[in-house]
Amino acid sequence: MLLDAITWTADPVLFTWGPVQLRWYALMFIVGFMLGGRIMERIYAREGLNPDRVASLFLWCFVGTLVGARLGHCLFYDPDYYLANPIEIFKTWKGGLASHGGTIGVITCVWIYSRRDKLPFLWVLDRLCIAVAPVAFLIRMGNLFNHEIYGHETDLPWGFRFIENVSAWSERGADPIFTAPSHPTQLYEGLAYLLTFAVLMWLYCRTQAPRRTGLLFGLFLVCIFLSRFLIEFVKNDQEAFEADMLLNMGQLLSIPFILAGCWLMWRASSRPSPTRDGAQ
Repeated sequence: MLLDAITWTADPVLFTWGPVQLRWYALMFIVGFMLGGRIMERIYAREGLNPDRVASLFLWCFVGTLVGARLGHCLFYDPDYYLANPIEIFKTWKGGLASHGGTIGVITCVWIYSRRDKLPFLWVLDRLCIAVAPVAFLIRMGNLFNHEIYGHETDLPWGFRFIENVSAWSERGADPIFTAPSHPTQLYEGLAYLLTFAVLMWLYCRTQAPRRTGLLFGLFLVCIFLSRFLIEFVKNDQEAFEADMLLNMGQLLSIPFILAGCWLMWRASSRPSPTRDGAQ
């Protein structure tokens, strides 16, 4: 065995300048959206659309991601507390973002954007999902730097020893308290998202899949949320109430997205290929 475990000591804070902190998670989030925007601009140019139209799309997506992810965490994982203390919803610096809520937020904002920009809703989603997949990868890398959402203990050689008291260690200089070697589920999910990106990009560039409205977005939903569903089996529960559940909240929330993706792919494969304006 080459490795017994990997001791992960990355500091979540990239640098501090007076009262200002730049954390790796925030940097990954910003870089992800910049990269996704560039990919989407190339796609728009390939489709004969003005790439400048992407700026408003990604502004909508940024807002949808933040609002949806925050509300998703508050309402899916601890609704009693947040409904009783609504001001706490706005305290995002305390943590708490849910990818399922973020997905719902993005879909909602894309619907608004598509109506304003006079583009077919699913046509936009089929292309946007290609750009979103690497964003999701980078966000999971941000989780890795935060020493969060890792998995159960493991004796596999790539297990990570994360720092449990990461805030006290990073901000107050406390001695690190390491976990037992654990599944680096952030990496598992991130690699699944990168593979999804590669598959979607290949289908978009090399096949007629883009002409099957809903096919790429449906495949995206299945790949992203099926991988999430499976990885949850080795991931620690986010909330205490999940301990007695057969499937945890992340898995239950993934099921509707997987089913929706299957339906979109079936629908796309059983209908004629439309043009961008929706004509058959």
